[in-house]
Amino acid sequence: MTSLLWTLIFLQIAMGAFDTLFHHEFTERLAWRKSQAKELKLHAIRNGFYGLIFAGFGWLEFHGLFAYGLLTLLAIELIITLMDFVEEDRSRLLPASERVAHTLMALNYGSILVLLVPVLLGWGKNPSALVGADYGPVSWALLASAIAVTLFGLRDWFASLRLAKMPTDDAGGLLAAGAKRKAVLITGGTGFVGSKLVAALASAGHDVTVLTRNIARAKELAAPVKLITDLSQLPDDTKLDAIVSLAGHPIASGLWTAKHRRKVMLSRLHMNRRLRKLVDRLELKPEVFLNASAIGVYGIAQAQPVDESHVIAPDGSFSNRSCAAVEHEASKMQALGVRTINLRIGLVLDTAGGPLAQMLVPFDLGAGGRLGSGQQWMSWISRDDLVRLIDHCIRDTTITGPVNATAPTPVQNKTYAKALGRAMHRPALIPLPALILEKVLQDFAKELFLGSQNILPIAALQS
Repeated sequence: MTSLLWTLIFLQIAMGAFDTLFHHEFTERLAWRKSQAKELKLHAIRNGFYGLIFAGFGWLEFHGLFAYGLLTLLAIELIITLMDFVEEDRSRLLPASERVAHTLMALNYGSILVLLVPVLLGWGKNPSALVGADYGPVSWALLASAIAVTLFGLRDWFASLRLAKMPTDDAGGLLAAGAKRKAVLITGGTGFVGSKLVAALASAGHDVTVLTRNIARAKELAAPVKLITDLSQLPDDTKLDAIVSLAGHPIASGLWTAKHRRKVMLSRLHMNRRLRKLVDRLELKPEVFLNASAIGVYGIAQAQPVDESHVIAPDGSFSNRSCAAVEHEASKMQALGVRTINLRIGLVLDTAGGPLAQMLVPFDLGAGGRLGSGQQWMSWISRDDLVRLIDHCIRDTTITGPVNATAPTPVQNKTYAKALGRAMHRPALIPLPALILEKVLQDFAKELFLGSQNILPIAALQS
């Protein structure tokens, strides 16, 4: 075993750890995607092999038949990896960073085999025996890697069993059947909320058109829809009953730098202006325009309950400033005779995405807890209820103006953390101090994680 071979092995371990933590756990969240149950089982079996291989290499030399047995194990592991590649391509769209990681790992693994196979063949010439070996810190590092990879393998196996019991995320039946058929244009239809809305409306028999920049991703929508890449593709005689604008640069896609904030605000402002130009040239105006805003419009220090009647006042926060600007732009649609609704959306909860999905991994690993003091209020809504509320706003002609899209029971963060831990059968005892959040995420943490918003959906309840 040469120093070069050890270096390549530890490089493979490091890349594998990065792929597991960054992609499988935090960005792709495979343990909570029902479609990935088979992939998780393959990961679990492969990790079991890795555990044996790492521990064996750290403390043993495999002589005689044991060497050929290890070669067989490596061949089986390679077959499982190829099966995993096929399953990944079949069941999900891999992000570019994960494809790059897989390519680098495949190349590095090939280099390891080129150096390792001659060693094993040399050991195979000796009498069959497991000969003890001690490489000092290298042996202990391999043992630690073996334990870690085995634990993650067990997690993946039990996660695949959990996924088998989870209900299918089916939008069929989410909306009332038999309602008058509507023609709906949706921007942001491939996002977390938009994809479920598109599926629900299409399943209920409505004609859905999705404006998207990513046709490949839009083709994954689980619904028969019309796809367009530009509003100019809609002729002047297009009949639209409703427009739902959910598009915009993702708020939580990075640190809140000046450039990021500008993209967040301008993407929404420009979309509303483009939609207003569309409506202005349409021969038949749509009945209703729903603009996705957020409860951030009320500010980030609302400990007392507020509703739609609350007077919006500047508080210096980006959430307040950007939401107010976008709502002002959206309200110009009223001048064209279109019923306009500013949907002020709270924290949207679902295992498929949003803040709940971000919390699932740390809570699942037993590292969950309150954020900061835990005293801050969280105004939330389930994704399914938000989809139903949007449909309700489209159909109920009495609804106009601001509508708070939140459940009528806001909770404090400490209560939410306890409830999530209880639901997942995990402790919720490890708080994340406000100082760390503010140091790492700055204003992003202050507004989205530590800000207090006690919002009541009076308009929705009254209708």
